[in-house]
Amino acid sequence: MAHIEAEESDFRRARGTGTQSVYTVLRKEILDMTLPPGDALEEVRLSERFGMSRTPVREALLRLSGEGLVTTLPNRNTIVSQIDFAALPTYFDALTLMYRVTTRGAAQRATPEAMGNIRKRQEEFAAAVTARDAMAMIEANREFHVAIAELAGNSYYTAFFSRLLDEGRRILRLYYRTFDDRLPRQYVDEHEEMIAAIEERKVELADKLASKHAEQIVKQIQDYLARDLNDPIDLSAG
Repeated sequence: MAHIEAEESDFRRARGTGTQSVYTVLRKEILDMTLPPGDALEEVRLSERFGMSRTPVREALLRLSGEGLVTTLPNRNTIVSQIDFAALPTYFDALTLMYRVTTRGAAQRATPEAMGNIRKRQEEFAAAVTARDAMAMIEANREFHVAIAELAGNSYYTAFFSRLLDEGRRILRLYYRTFDDRLPRQYVDEHEEMIAAIEERKVELADKLASKHAEQIVKQIQDYLARDLNDPIDLSAG
């Protein structure tokens, strides 16, 4: 009996590892637009690609569906979720609010010991900007703002802000292409200003800087969409 239980445990662990590996690869490819919106995700082909049964593939797709990255159609086919450009105004409103409330909250609770993680994330972001590594920029930017939210101390805000940042990754990826992945140093400098305000516990200044940071990002993305989405755009371009 013990031998059977051990085998079952090994099977569950292996299956879980398979699901995680499929999920990780597909999630990255969706977020960096290697798999563009509308692309079909067929379980059989994915199973062949990853060299495993359809069960871990199906479980990975369910996880991605829960994050809004894939959509199951009425005919039960699964595709990479479309980007809902019509919903962006309300998305941007929520994003700006979370920039402000989390940065403000962090400034109210800042201690020298608590700033270490934020500074580490900022170093990673600056390095990614220098390297022109768009996906690393997007990931480091997310972790920087999540670290600020964690310092603010409201787990609901942190969870909601994390979700918003994740939902915006594909928009950021499109936007960074307009710079040929040469992100302006301005973004790094604005992060530094926010860190200084948090560290000095200047709550109103932190709020103001976060608002300015969010608004200029939103404006530039809106300008990009208004300018470039009037013409067909190749979402699969690398």
